[in-house]
This record gives sequence, C-alpha cells and structure tokens, in this order.
Amino acid sequence: MGTQKAEKIVRDLLAMAGVEVNGPNPWDIQVHNPHFYSRALRDGALGLGESYMDGWWDCEALDQFFDKVLRARLDQYVKDSWKIKLHILRSKLFNLQSPRRAFEVGEKHYDVGNDLYTRMLDKRLNYTCAYWKNAKTLDEAQEAKLELVCKKINLEPGMTVLELGCGWGSFAKYAAEKYGVRVVGVTVSRQQVELGRELCKGLPVELRLQDYREVEGKYDRVISIGIMEHVGYKNYRTYMEVVDRTLKDDGIAFFHTIGGNVSTTTANAWTTKYIFPNGMIPSIAQLAKAMEGLFVMEDWHNFGPHYDPTLMAWYRNFEAAWPELKDKYGERFYRMWRYYLLSSAGSFRARTNQLWQVVMTKPGREQPNCRFS
Repeated sequence: MGTQKAEKIVRDLLAMAGVEVNGPNPWDIQVHNPHFYSRALRDGALGLGESYMDGWWDCEALDQFFDKVLRARLDQYVKDSWKIKLHILRSKLFNLQSPRRAFEVGEKHYDVGNDLYTRMLDKRLNYTCAYWKNAKTLDEAQEAKLELVCKKINLEPGMTVLELGCGWGSFAKYAAEKYGVRVVGVTVSRQQVELGRELCKGLPVELRLQDYREVEGKYDRVISIGIMEHVGYKNYRTYMEVVDRTLKDDGIAFFHTIGGNVSTTTANAWTTKYIFPNGMIPSIAQLAKAMEGLFVMEDWHNFGPHYDPTLMAWYRNFEAAWPELKDKYGERFYRMWRYYLLSSAGSFRARTNQLWQVVMTKPGREQPNCRFS
C-alpha cells in the first residue's frame, strides 16, 4: 500500500475517534515519519507501539488518545497482519504459560529493577489496582485495597494464608501485621523474593521463588492478587484445581484480576512482546468454566474504573523519578514504559478492560459472612 493511501486511511480512522494528525489537542498525534501510517495499518497494535518506541510519532496525552481510540473501537477496522496471526496461532498450538515458561515474565518484567518499582509504586509496593473509594493518595488507596481483601476473606488471627503470586510481599506483610496470620507466598521473580523477604523480616511470612502449580499443603485461605493475567486460558482449570487442592474444606478462596469483555486466547501483541511475556486477560466465561464444579462463587466485584487513577499515579511517580533512572534505562525504555502505563490507563478509562475481585468457597460450606465492598 502506498504511503499516501495509508495516510488517508489512518487519518480517516482517527477522525472517527476525534483524533487529528498533527492537531492542536493533547490527544492528537504528531507524526514524524511518513512510514508510520503503513506500519500502523500493517501491524496493528504491535506496529503502533513499536513505531512510538522508535520515535516515529508522539502524543502529549497518550492516555486520552487511547481512551478515544478504544471507545471508537478502531481496532476492528485494522486487519491482522501475518505477525499478529502467527502470535494468535502460537497461543492456540502451545501452552505459552507452561511450567517451563513460567519464569519468563519474572525475568523480563518483574526483575527489570527494584529501583524502578520502588520509585513508581506506593510505599508498600503494590503492583495491582488500588481502591480509591475513600482514598485521596496512592498510599491510602493501596492500603484500602489490602484491607478490602482481608475483609472479603474474613481473616482472623492464627489463620494460614497461601498467596499465589505474592509480588514483593505487600499483602503478606499487611495481613501478618494487621491480622496476625501466617502467610506463604510464591512468585516467579527473584528480585521480588529478595526484597520481599527483607521487607517481611521478623514476621510469620515465607516468600518462595516457585511456580504456583508446585505448591503443597492445606490453608485456611488461598488468594491471588494479580497472578491470573499470567495463568493463560489453557491453565485456568489447573489454577482452580491448585486452589481446590490447597484450600481447607471450610476455607475461603479469592482472586483479583484484570478482566476482558470478550474471551480471547492471547493478549495485545505489543504488550506480550515488550511488557508481559505470555500474558493474557481472562473473560468471565473462561473463569466461570474453570471454577465450575469446584467452587461456589460468593461475590464478583468490578471496580475497573479504579485502575485509571492507579496507573496515572504510577505514571506521575515514574516521570518524577526519571531523572534518577534515565542513565540506567535509556530513552527507548522511557518511551516503552510511558506507552505501557498511559495506554493501559486509557484502556480502563474506555472500559475495554475491567478489574475483578472474586470470592469463592467449596460446595457444601455455609455462606461466609464477609464484607464485600
């Protein structure tokens, strides 16, 4: 396709979303390389993200740009390239989240550098959606999220908790300090384990470098806050079976996850290549099928709009810390990370993505008296 024809198509598509090429608004894009148009049309989300990383175009407010583009559903008008089709085919043919691949996301994303995450996140190092209902700051909103989880699972002193995907131990530390419980947490990130153990020193908390499928034992509560995005559709049932195997009969299970409005077998090609290798977002249908026959769903809470302010807070922290980080990470990383945070914020603002917290129990158990919001 010729450059002029590609440019006209892209301009017409963006106009449907109220976005102008080289326009005056903060959500308008400024194009620096004329090959951008054909690349974006040919490679879709992958081409759009890579061309931004390459400096082919800019946008003052990427979050607003993506909000507009996603609300207009412009992705429906761009045909998948062979790269995208290959990406989808791989997800169908192979288990991209197999035990052999489980540690890839830890090495490539969570181990990128604790110096980055300690500057970007809240003081407790929560790397999942905060709960802003009665909060004004990121620290308050993340503590409110942790407290909400504890209330939903009816934590009591002396209980044992298994956390699948524990991050830097933010929940484990909070639950051990505030509720007097013992927590075993597993993660696939070496740097998370190292710093998390240091932060939880002296508490009844054990953090392990371990795949969630390898966990043994029985616990009063089994939870996960942000691991489901790495489980993969071929393994949702396996995840539920692990929870069933490790949860006591009178226990409560819980998971917190980003969710999608439609069922897919893969994720955004740019995101899986540059941010979360082998990641994908589950749908209600996929999760419901996985839990069928194993659990009673007690509560399904959606507070997806809370992820927008969470991501914008992370972005502001990242921007403020960049002068200290830039020599280590470089300009291309800066553009990649900015694109990641702001495109994600736009996706939640447009309600393309959701945030779910789900409480489950085993069949036959009395309904727990939990506080769900």
